[in-house]
Amino acid sequence: MDLFEFQGKSLLSRTGVAVPEGRVARTPAEARAAAVELGGRVVVKAQVQVGGRGKAGGIKLAEGPEEAEEGAAEILGMDIKGHTVRVLWVEKASDIAAEYYVSFTLDRAARKHLVMLSAMGGMDIEAVAAQSPEKVVRMHVDPVLGLTNWQASELVYRADLDRTTARKSAAALRSIYQAFVTLDCDLVEVNPLILTKAGEVIALDAKVTLDSNAFFRHPDFEAFRDDFTPDPIEEMARQRDLNFIKLDGSVGIIGNGAGLVMSTLDVVSLVGGKASNFLDVGGGADAETITNALDVLTNDPTVRSVLINIFGGITRCDLVAQGIVTALGDLDLPWPLVVRLDGTNAREGREILGTVVSDRVVAAATMREAAEQAVALAGGH
Repeated sequence: MDLFEFQGKSLLSRTGVAVPEGRVARTPAEARAAAVELGGRVVVKAQVQVGGRGKAGGIKLAEGPEEAEEGAAEILGMDIKGHTVRVLWVEKASDIAAEYYVSFTLDRAARKHLVMLSAMGGMDIEAVAAQSPEKVVRMHVDPVLGLTNWQASELVYRADLDRTTARKSAAALRSIYQAFVTLDCDLVEVNPLILTKAGEVIALDAKVTLDSNAFFRHPDFEAFRDDFTPDPIEEMARQRDLNFIKLDGSVGIIGNGAGLVMSTLDVVSLVGGKASNFLDVGGGADAETITNALDVLTNDPTVRSVLINIFGGITRCDLVAQGIVTALGDLDLPWPLVVRLDGTNAREGREILGTVVSDRVVAAATMREAAEQAVALAGGH
């Protein structure tokens, strides 16, 4: 789950990371009230789960309550890379002396945590990474040992952060890493991590992605969902225990296993198409699961064809086929289905599909053949 900035900051503060004081606002009037409470100069910030807010005009400096209200009115309802702004974060303005970049994530290939640090944080960090990669220091962290004091200090010196506040910067890195580990995060990115003119190190932004599989260890995390306006299709899929992510193509994808689904997305792209979703029915999917998955996709108007790619291990292909037959009878499926079955009971599954009197079910022997047919039926994209 990707959190809003204010949610991420609230988690970082649990491990001692310094963050500016702020208030949540959902209307211009609430932004004005927040500015009154905070006093002095404030910053009104759009809360969206995507970067580039500043360049899009989603961050405005206000000298007082009146300007905060005006800025909020301009930002609310704004579209930032397809995300509509419905929530604001109003925080005290900071006196910035330097802007750093830091992130912690998991390097799956190395099986270690990866920290990246740069003294050139801010809106153009992507350009820095592309044009001057030597300005971004990378270091692996053994998850058993954690980020040690000497590693944090080495990072600070290698990245050429301010030497007079090196200890504070190293301590901030260790606190951010502590949040990354103890809160079961997939990513913690702070851009910028600032050095104030008073010599304090503060997280001015926070991009935090939580591992939803670890929510059982953090019951309070469920409250974060209350601040979102969920996509109705994604919410329907979640309620049916389906792993669904909306994409921007026209070929609906259903598969069993995240790896297989991602491979299917790649093959669809390879043959010139674009997937409209990622939908993983998981291992052991039965007829009801497949019917539910197809029902979810009927609510997406961007879908023009559906590719069902199943490799049966625990999942039985005959049950998948039965689910397709049930869906054809119970649901008004507005698009053709391309089905590729392989593995456990694949022959029985193909025989079941062979009994369906419908020109809207197309069998395919290989993944590439299935992708080519699905893309063609979707109109070539």
